[in-house]
Amino acid sequence: MKIIKSCLVSLICFICLTTTIESQNRAIDSLENALIIHKEKDTTRVNNLDHLSFLYYRKDIDKAKEYIERADELAKELNYAKGIGNATYMRAVVEMVQSNFDLSIEYFEEAAKIYEENNLIKSMTGCYNGLGIIYSHLSDYEQSTMYYEKALQLEEEVGVKRNIPNYIINIGSNQMKTGQYAEALTSFEKSLELYTDLNHTLGIANSLKNMALIYKTQGNYPLSLEYNNKALVLAEKIQDSTGISNSLNNISILYKIQGHYDKSLELLEKSLTIQERLKNRSRVAGIKTNIGSIYIEKEDNTTAIKYLNEALEINREISDKSQQAESLNNLGYIYVTLKKYEDAYNYYNEAKNINIEIDNQEGISLSNLGIADCYMEQKKYDKALPHILRSFEISKKLDLLDHQKDAYKFLSIIYENNGDYKNAYKNHKQFKIINDSLFNTENTEKFTQLEYEHKYKQALDSASIRELKLTKTVQATSQDLQKSQRNYLWAIIGVLLVSILLGAIIFYQKLRHVKAKTQNIIMEQKLLRSQMTPHFIFNSLSVLQGMILNKEEKKSVHYLSKFSKLLRITLENSRDKTVSLSQELAAVQDYLTLQNLENEAYKCTILVEDSIDVELFEVPPMLIQPFVENAIEHAFVNQTDDRKIDIRLTYLDKKLVCTIIDNGIGIKYKCEHKNNGKKSLATTITSERLKVLSKDFKMEGSVTIEDRQKFNETGTRVTLVIPHKLLLG
Repeated sequence: MKIIKSCLVSLICFICLTTTIESQNRAIDSLENALIIHKEKDTTRVNNLDHLSFLYYRKDIDKAKEYIERADELAKELNYAKGIGNATYMRAVVEMVQSNFDLSIEYFEEAAKIYEENNLIKSMTGCYNGLGIIYSHLSDYEQSTMYYEKALQLEEEVGVKRNIPNYIINIGSNQMKTGQYAEALTSFEKSLELYTDLNHTLGIANSLKNMALIYKTQGNYPLSLEYNNKALVLAEKIQDSTGISNSLNNISILYKIQGHYDKSLELLEKSLTIQERLKNRSRVAGIKTNIGSIYIEKEDNTTAIKYLNEALEINREISDKSQQAESLNNLGYIYVTLKKYEDAYNYYNEAKNINIEIDNQEGISLSNLGIADCYMEQKKYDKALPHILRSFEISKKLDLLDHQKDAYKFLSIIYENNGDYKNAYKNHKQFKIINDSLFNTENTEKFTQLEYEHKYKQALDSASIRELKLTKTVQATSQDLQKSQRNYLWAIIGVLLVSILLGAIIFYQKLRHVKAKTQNIIMEQKLLRSQMTPHFIFNSLSVLQGMILNKEEKKSVHYLSKFSKLLRITLENSRDKTVSLSQELAAVQDYLTLQNLENEAYKCTILVEDSIDVELFEVPPMLIQPFVENAIEHAFVNQTDDRKIDIRLTYLDKKLVCTIIDNGIGIKYKCEHKNNGKKSLATTITSERLKVLSKDFKMEGSVTIEDRQKFNETGTRVTLVIPHKLLLG
């Protein structure tokens, strides 16, 4: 029977999601647009503001408060009684959501008085419903049900059907809390039917959520999970933050029962975030209690006690006795595991007394089991037995399988201890039967899924809504067939064009990559060839020949050694992408030494700033020498004396800067007297190379050549910003 009901519920959810008229987002947008267009201060504007506060209170409490204040201010300015009453009513709702129950009761009673004095009977029902909800939170279920029934009676008298299922579902909630599960399930099924007729998405979700709670309590976890999931889908559809949080909380409990503690905690954290944003202290306390119970299962008692005490403190502040008892029961369980039996007994006993006071039968059963557990751990079986039997009596009456399971387990242990092995075996057998029925999850879920799919399809096929939907679909398909075919053709052509375009782009990118790689190789080859110009090599060999002919053997050997060393360094460095700064400077020093070895023609200095460790800096090879060589070859035309070349390296703002300064004729003079002589090929190549290196090293690399005339000096100044890598010292 329950499976058939589940299938019908699935059909209802399907219809709701596909045909729902009620869209809160659409309503909010429409009303906010109306406020922009309709600026006149009249009752219409007051009503729009009131309606917006109602739509926002379940998702954004601060926004709801803002609209309440605006509505109340304008209503009082217009002396509009209904508007004042509605604003007062919404104040009550907002305070109730934030668990400020005393203040909320005052506002509900004030709103009811305003409605009654102005003969607004229909509006009074909402106040009675709100008072019923508050007294339910305060665990005064008799007073709560009285207000619900009063609202229901008044609603039926004035002939308003839309709100009737609200009171029925709330009455069912009280029945569930007092252990009247059969009556509660009937109420929820009736409210679901009425909400479906009204196409009321939020009401359908609440009915499903409450039915899921009953199935969970009775141990039907797969069906409970199914109903909770449906409620969650509907809540997300209308973006009902409160409903989403409640469903996540309920689903987390089912994951906890199945032993999926991390998944359960994840859902609880999401639920807690929503309720903290909504400032609903009652829900916050309930979720913290559930988080505490998860940490109990994870054997993290310190964290569990922290959350449970926080929840207990909130529940005492807002006088929520039902949740107080739940927190106390959990604390009792922890102290049993800690073997602090006196503390455990006190917590369980306090919870039991509260549950008796509010007539929470399930809670009474659980507290009795806790007290029994406390005595069982101490092997005080005679004291445990009455509490076990009391819990067993309630759990049999309410069909609480989980409680029955624990009762059978305790009874089996007691009988075994007393030597009554027959009854011990009998009770242990019952314990195993219930335990297997509760936790044979894979088989139960598979069976439920198969039956659910079969019944769902059967119900869907027989429903008139499917027939109507199918007819419309066939008609629409026939009418749009030609158009669809054209669309498919264009889609195929579009896909082919996009594929060709993407292929062309990929080919172009690869071609660019290969071209760039080839250009780099060519550049490096040019650079290698330019490092030692034929002119320099010829001059060096001529100098060497002269030394040999003059029989300057020692000097010629020294010169040859320097020359060969320079050749070796140049060749070795050309093979590497980076070399140490010390190697680069050594090559420059050897080059300058060779130039000066014969006649000390140049005064050259290399100055490195103290903050630079030349062994830790890796730089591209052969960057500095081309500019030094260029200075030697071109800077000192017709200048035989006082020829200076100064090389300086600095490191500032993560930039390695090399300046090469000479006191020659200057770049400006050279440009003005340019001839067809030798062109500085190495300088050009190095400039191009720096652009490429800047991209490779992902840092600035540049060269600037300036005539020193603008500084009232003679010569040329070359500034190199060298890309580099800094090794860890």
